[in-house]
Amino acid sequence: MIQEQGRAFVPCLFCCLIRHSRMNCCDRQSMAAKKTPHPVYADPEGNIYDEPGLLMLVRRGGEMSLPRPDEMIPLPETSDLFLLPGRNAAGLDPRTGKVEVIQGLALAGFASPGHTLSGTAAFVPEDNPPRLPLFAYGAVGFMDGRFWITATRVDQDQRQNFAGIPQSRITRRARELLQKSPQNRLMRHLAGCALNYCCPAARNLALGRFEAPLPVARACNAACIGCISLQPPDSGMPATQNRIDFSPSPREILEVMLEHCSRENRPILSFGQGCEGEPLTRAETIISAVKKGRQSVPGATININTNASLPEHVEELAGAGIDSIRVSLNSADQNFYREYFRPRDYSMENVRQSIAQARENSLFISLNLLFFPGATDTEYELDKLIDLVQAHKVDYIQMRNLNLDPDIYWDLARKRSLGPQVGLKNFMRRVRKECPWIGFGYFNPWLEKR
Repeated sequence: MIQEQGRAFVPCLFCCLIRHSRMNCCDRQSMAAKKTPHPVYADPEGNIYDEPGLLMLVRRGGEMSLPRPDEMIPLPETSDLFLLPGRNAAGLDPRTGKVEVIQGLALAGFASPGHTLSGTAAFVPEDNPPRLPLFAYGAVGFMDGRFWITATRVDQDQRQNFAGIPQSRITRRARELLQKSPQNRLMRHLAGCALNYCCPAARNLALGRFEAPLPVARACNAACIGCISLQPPDSGMPATQNRIDFSPSPREILEVMLEHCSRENRPILSFGQGCEGEPLTRAETIISAVKKGRQSVPGATININTNASLPEHVEELAGAGIDSIRVSLNSADQNFYREYFRPRDYSMENVRQSIAQARENSLFISLNLLFFPGATDTEYELDKLIDLVQAHKVDYIQMRNLNLDPDIYWDLARKRSLGPQVGLKNFMRRVRKECPWIGFGYFNPWLEKR
């Protein structure tokens, strides 16, 4: 066991997060001789080691295997490493072909935004391990002096890359927003998100760039297992964000919209954020704010991120000036969808009706696909998704990583016959072959007005 010199890290108290130190820009050259990285693990103090006698393993669904050479990339800048408490690292002994348990904490990688995982971390759990916090856990290894991760870059947009931007600048800009709008509760909430929670969307609002968040809803009509803003006390998975605790007025929303559009040439304004419930439950407020502001921000893309549960509001939202709708899905199968989203008083049929209404009203339609390797990229799920995309001429798929303990999600997925796995890249190729108009990405795109 060899400790990589100069790579000792100190774990964070909350979720054993280890900040990945910035490296020089990694080239993407193919790995020499198709080598496989070594597995990595950590001691209780957070020191990271590699195990050069073993080969890295990845997990897809409930299976462990070697990573495919074409899915390994250098761990991107601004990614994170996590310790996985109660879980031992594992690797493959190339001499025997057997999986070996390493007596050390397993590690996982949280790839920087714009990257989709094609495999999750391989580990062997101890008895009754604690549930993991609400993040995505990519498989990582070490080779040639650097960390590697099983992921693919699906979006070149840099909107959530803050490398080179000092926190002091973000802090100063957030405080300027507070001084400019001291009575605006929504502005105070978002400035606090930028100052206290490092929320990427709120930080971009403070910096006056890219996409501005517009959270509005305290309530939700679903109880998603992986909800990042509200978790039952007994879930064992603390919410990673605080849910908004007030209902912004149209005037407060409009003030944030105008502020952002005054500083960004290609502004995106998005209702539906991680710190709120379902924005369609406040459709009347959104419609009022958008109607008041649409003429003042003609070049802005106004978007709503939603579970698409209330189709009766879609036409009026479009009439008010909404440009695009992003619909969150873990699956296009109604039963699998229901088990993860746990909807209250709506169904997958309502979701499809909302998408149909969006198409009828010429909205740009994105799917916020919560991707989980070994489940989403299977023949059954692929066929269901293609049927949905074809039926409604969906424009775009955002390949977002599902943020959840892998064992919890796999317990849901394993109940059904999903068919063979095709892998992330083949999944995207197949969708594009059957739906050649489709776009792939990670973020809400700015839409040039026709």
